[in-house]
Amino acid sequence: MKLPVTSYGETGTPVVVMHGLFGSGRNWMTAARRLATEHRVFALDLRNHGSSPHVDTMSYPEMADDVRETIESLGTGPVALVGHSMGGKTAMLTALLYPAAVERLVVVDAAPVTYPPAFVEYAQAMRNADLTNVQRRSDIDAQLVDAVPTPGTRAFLLQNLVLDDAGARWRPNLPVIEAALPQISGWPAGLEGRHYDGPTLFIYGGKSDYVQQDHRDTIAAYFPHVQYAEVAEAGHWVHAERLDDFLAALTPFLA
Repeated sequence: MKLPVTSYGETGTPVVVMHGLFGSGRNWMTAARRLATEHRVFALDLRNHGSSPHVDTMSYPEMADDVRETIESLGTGPVALVGHSMGGKTAMLTALLYPAAVERLVVVDAAPVTYPPAFVEYAQAMRNADLTNVQRRSDIDAQLVDAVPTPGTRAFLLQNLVLDDAGARWRPNLPVIEAALPQISGWPAGLEGRHYDGPTLFIYGGKSDYVQQDHRDTIAAYFPHVQYAEVAEAGHWVHAERLDDFLAALTPFLA
């Protein structure tokens, strides 16, 4: 399935960026504009997120095939593929399955491992919110407080709320996302022996536990030419929390 693309910049080597769970290509807008001084940047909306079609399933093999098809449709040749969190796992699998499409790989705060199930309460709280007669995002913010106590996380989730003449609605396909969360938290089976030989950079937040020291042997087995960059003051949303530090790690690698 070809994904919606927002492009930035008109010259330079192609860079494709991908968001995480409950995100969209818009999450990369500020970083993409900065990168677009040297690169053609393409921000994707992964399936069931942003302006992508709502479909019934969203396994990583399906998402990787979406990305491959979308990259091929750009007509740029192989790209630097950058993904955060769920988008990082999608990027890893795309590189492993379709290496001809990926000139180099950047994974932001994710590892090719299974994490404990998370974010179920976020999906349920969003799905259960009463959208009747909602006029402002603050009306829904109050309904999310118990399940999502951190104001910054609520603000991030509320970017998915559409308010227009038809009323209020959520942009993502929340029932399918909620059902897929065990797969999204996991890592596909049957990849033993596969590896991606291109240059690979893992950027991770020093205040996050998504990329741990004991993940490195697994990472190196899949990505033998791996480098690491820690953004010490960042948590999981590295590129949103510490953009300058994130770009200082990313930009030389893309060059």
